[in-house]
Amino acid sequence: MESSLQIRSFEQLPSAMEFDSLIESSNVPAVLKGCVNDWKAFSKWNPSTGGLDYLLERVGSCVVEAMLSKSAPVFYGDLRSHERVPLPFSDFIGICKQRLQNGDDGPSGSFELEKHGIAEPESESIDGAPQQIYLAQVPVMHTENEDKVQLETLREDIHTPLFLEEKVVASVNLWMNSAQARSSTHYDPHHNLLCLVCGCKQVLLWPPSASPMLYPMPLYGEASNHSLLSLENPDLSVYPRAKCLMEYSQKVILHAGDALFIPEGWFHQVDSDDLTIAVNFWWQSNIMSSMSEHMDAYYLRRILKR
Repeated sequence: MESSLQIRSFEQLPSAMEFDSLIESSNVPAVLKGCVNDWKAFSKWNPSTGGLDYLLERVGSCVVEAMLSKSAPVFYGDLRSHERVPLPFSDFIGICKQRLQNGDDGPSGSFELEKHGIAEPESESIDGAPQQIYLAQVPVMHTENEDKVQLETLREDIHTPLFLEEKVVASVNLWMNSAQARSSTHYDPHHNLLCLVCGCKQVLLWPPSASPMLYPMPLYGEASNHSLLSLENPDLSVYPRAKCLMEYSQKVILHAGDALFIPEGWFHQVDSDDLTIAVNFWWQSNIMSSMSEHMDAYYLRRILKR
């Protein structure tokens, strides 16, 4: 890994100017320690200190769109591996409470899903892991589609970091899992600030230059930003370049209060512990926002020549 691509960690939060010049402009991920320690969410949402009751009181019976996995604990991006189901937020809190009460030895929440009228998918679980439901990318704020916003009442518990205040944030989303979960390896077409409110996440990251080893899905497919690989057990006879994959990866451990800047195009896989809650901000990079469509053909020719 080139030294210029090494992920850095910042103990003090940068100013807007420092973030632009030292972090965002480099297009390299960065860990921002204690970024959300001053959020109301940081003190109020923690499940171990009554946070589930607080969230239940704030959001109540608001219906959210939940991801129901057919391959838990891994949540793949393509539509064959999951479905989106409407679920009252209060019902998901009930699932989390059951998990908190029973711990690792108790039921996984399948009883709760059946009780709330959601049938589990046919089992394709890995290593016998139970099926899971995950609140993935539930909008708290969305500039282009306000009708999509499902958890607007939580917005006042979240503060946009000062170094992002001049950015045009496209959306703010909630990510909440009741049990351990893993995302498929993918990249985002926007800059991303992943803020961990409670719990712990491990993030593996690869620069865009590692794309050949990650075998992205076809460009015009339903999940073109996701990798074809199953990193748990890649078939090297089919994907031979994957044997070099881990040499180009970097690992970050996020604890409650931390944030991770993930630039557009960086592949990442996220492992979440039980009852982990995160919020992310997406905004368009300066490069993409300044590109005019009439220049596309020219840039494509330059890229192909390179």
